[in-house]
Amino acid sequence: MKLIVKRKINPENLFVNIFSLSVTMGIAFLIVIVLILFLSKDPVKTIRYFFIGPFLNRYYFGNMLNSVIPLIFTGLGIAIAFKASTFNLGGEGQVYSGALAATAVCLALPNANGFIGGGLAIIAAIGVGAVLAGLSGLFKMKWGTDELISSFLISGAVILIVNYFITGPLDDPANNLLATREIAKQYQFMQIFPPSKLDISIYFAVLTAFLVFFFMFYTHQGYEMRMCGLNREFSRYGGIKVKFYLVLPMVLSGSFQGLAGAVSVMGTYHMSVKGFSFGMGWNGIAVALIARNNPLAVIPAAIFFAYIEAGANAAMIHSDVTFEIAAIVESIIYFLITAQVLKDFIRYRKRRPE
Repeated sequence: MKLIVKRKINPENLFVNIFSLSVTMGIAFLIVIVLILFLSKDPVKTIRYFFIGPFLNRYYFGNMLNSVIPLIFTGLGIAIAFKASTFNLGGEGQVYSGALAATAVCLALPNANGFIGGGLAIIAAIGVGAVLAGLSGLFKMKWGTDELISSFLISGAVILIVNYFITGPLDDPANNLLATREIAKQYQFMQIFPPSKLDISIYFAVLTAFLVFFFMFYTHQGYEMRMCGLNREFSRYGGIKVKFYLVLPMVLSGSFQGLAGAVSVMGTYHMSVKGFSFGMGWNGIAVALIARNNPLAVIPAAIFFAYIEAGANAAMIHSDVTFEIAAIVESIIYFLITAQVLKDFIRYRKRRPE
């Protein structure tokens, strides 16, 4: 007897998700407008640049899309972990260490072929991220250590180690920044929307989201991983190796965090700059939450998050507000989505007897 399982989309749940997300975004933007009215001497000008600024010219628009690239990778990494009910809070350190690993390989092979050396750099970044996150999964499997705590603590230690290498052995004394030397030209990704920094890795990021979606929903391992995320005890009785899926999601999650660091170095910065990745890991969590851990929804969620930051930058440059306004909006989105206040409220109202 062959059991065939088909996934069906519940239109009611889909409507609730879309509606709650839309209301969340609307509230966030409404708060932005209120803050601007209080903080800006010329609120009309500030509001205009916040909402329209990212689309004013090729430079602003291209840079906004460029900031989407690492958000897609970090969002995918977090989505994989969350889908398996594992929690990777070490994205900051994994992105940062991945960037350093890619930089180190590129600097060690200054005359190598761009494809070979670049491939090695990306593999090194993926490997470092996978090991750092995989350790937390391994500790969870062996001793029941909370991966949420261990991944965060490992990340904090790794950030200090990476800072040491950037400002110490790999520091470029000719650079005014606290940064390593610039990687060779053959390792730098081709820009596709000058004068912005947007590079060809955006195509790779979008393709990766589709591949992750296929893996999670149309492969045997993806199915088992999602089952473990839903109910580990039931999965164990069903013959699934639950311990394996305590480690694999963390390894995959860390791999994407490290990859985000590599593409940031090879596509945007062309060197490791101290503190350049600050916020990438946390923003990846927000992107995954907005996307409800759906790999394809990570793309528009990353665009939305990049749009907020680009709008805040444009408003800061052309008016009298500070960049912190974007952080306020992001924190509001964190709160509303993680708590799922609106979603639960809607369900309660629908089920409550009149």
